[in-house]
Amino acid sequence: MTKLKVDVDTVRELANLLADTGLTEIEIEQDDIKLRLERKVQQTVMASVPAPAMMPASQPAPAAAPGAAPAAPSAADAHPGSTEVLSPMVGTAYVAPEPGAPDFVKVGDTVTQGQTLLIIEAMKTMNPVPAPKAGKVVAVLIENEQPVEYEQPLFLIQ
Repeated sequence: MTKLKVDVDTVRELANLLADTGLTEIEIEQDDIKLRLERKVQQTVMASVPAPAMMPASQPAPAAAPGAAPAAPSAADAHPGSTEVLSPMVGTAYVAPEPGAPDFVKVGDTVTQGQTLLIIEAMKTMNPVPAPKAGKVVAVLIENEQPVEYEQPLFLIQ
């Protein structure tokens, strides 16, 4: 049986990279060696990524072109004064830090600005999505493991 030769300094460097960047996993492959480091995300993790672009629901919508069909009502229309949390990227949404764990947030929860609402996996990278403001979650507009699009509404916070 061949003894696996792993550069401990490289493993330490990758582990530090996980901690410094907020990533939850890194995988590298060189020759016939494949190394994957993963850390568990706790429910109280604060995101270090910039907040996604948000548009308050109370902001007036752009005027429609003459003769254009009226826009379909959005979920924000049912909750005047609420803020839509939009997806910052295309990926798969996860509402809990790991399978079987409680959801990061649910309807009725009070959240703080920067609190992780969900994680979006894109290209094997887990990206936390923070709350843009403090408030109460009035709607969860996605389901666990649902594919999401860029700027798709995910939550409403009031």
